[in-house]
Amino acid sequence: MRPDLFEAPDYYNLDDLLSEEHLLVRDAARQWVKRDISPIIEEYAQKAEFPTQIIKGLAEIGAFGPYIPEEYGGAGLDQISYGLIMQEIERGDSGVRSTASVQSSLVMYPIFAYGTEEQRKKYLPKLATGELMGCFGLTEPDHGSNPGGMVTNFKDKGDHFLLNGAKLWISNSPFADIAIVWAKNEEGRIHGLIVERGMEGFSTPETHNKWSLRASATGELIFDNVKVPKQNLLPGKSGLGAPLGCLDSARYGIAWGAIGAAMDCYDTALRYAKERVQFGKPIAATQLQQKKLAEMITEITKAQLLAFRLGQLKNEGKATTAQISMAKRNNVDMAIKIAREARQVLGGMGITGEYPIMRHMMNLESVITYEGTHDIHLLITGADITGHQAFK
Repeated sequence: MRPDLFEAPDYYNLDDLLSEEHLLVRDAARQWVKRDISPIIEEYAQKAEFPTQIIKGLAEIGAFGPYIPEEYGGAGLDQISYGLIMQEIERGDSGVRSTASVQSSLVMYPIFAYGTEEQRKKYLPKLATGELMGCFGLTEPDHGSNPGGMVTNFKDKGDHFLLNGAKLWISNSPFADIAIVWAKNEEGRIHGLIVERGMEGFSTPETHNKWSLRASATGELIFDNVKVPKQNLLPGKSGLGAPLGCLDSARYGIAWGAIGAAMDCYDTALRYAKERVQFGKPIAATQLQQKKLAEMITEITKAQLLAFRLGQLKNEGKATTAQISMAKRNNVDMAIKIAREARQVLGGMGITGEYPIMRHMMNLESVITYEGTHDIHLLITGADITGHQAFK
């Protein structure tokens, strides 16, 4: 494993816009990634195994629910701090960031926003420390971009609910202690339920043979007549807007996270181009390599500005779903293109595990699809600017 020499590009002096707290939070996450992720991540990606020993470290850098108030075990940070933490973690690996995103935006957020005070006090502090790990069940085998078509359902049985159905492509599911599951009641209304490991009829088979997010645990959620206590219903919000509100938070984190992956690919390519000598000079001195690197830093800088402004809007409670969609789509697309260009700068070395680029490239093939596909986010923007919904 090569030493982690990463230096974050900041071409427009964006650090000047960050508060002292932002910088402390980001730098703590950056150092943790250098120390605890970079030395092991290639090995775990090759083994297709999630390094569970990092959960404690993720909790310690505030990666689990950083914006959750301190009274519930969170760090009480703002949305820009959350974004910066996601950026640094994804600089290490998209799969590790997925674990943190799911825990924060898709498990802790719905309990905080839609749950009862009893549910908040029971689950949030333990989720913040990583003592409990969670997952989020929305996508089904036959319902991805159309989550409203879900068939997972629950029936009122008097003293409990009876849950049946299945969810697919669920990050963290193989080891999760709880699942936030979205299902339809007998009237067809979507509600969130907290399902706990150990409930009879609940299983979480792992998904194998992935070429992407190999260092992340992915699986299914199977519900076969699972008896869910009535106090495990999230009462604060129902309808499709409830899970989509969680996805807004997760997509926001991805918009920042993808910048981290792009930064790592750019920094690796720049360093290599300065060291690699061909035809008597470093390849960094050739026009075509400079074109690649100049375009990379330009696109990263644009994405940084987009994410920072979106963070300001999130802090003010003004960020719209469509604005978040635009940033998620743009920044992941930017990152995947930079990964491909960076791979070419490295030539044959770009495909080896000695460098992180190929792993980032494969990971980003999932990131560009999950939490809303590249195409669906385009149509969300299209509907917002035209007033016409192109899909139902």
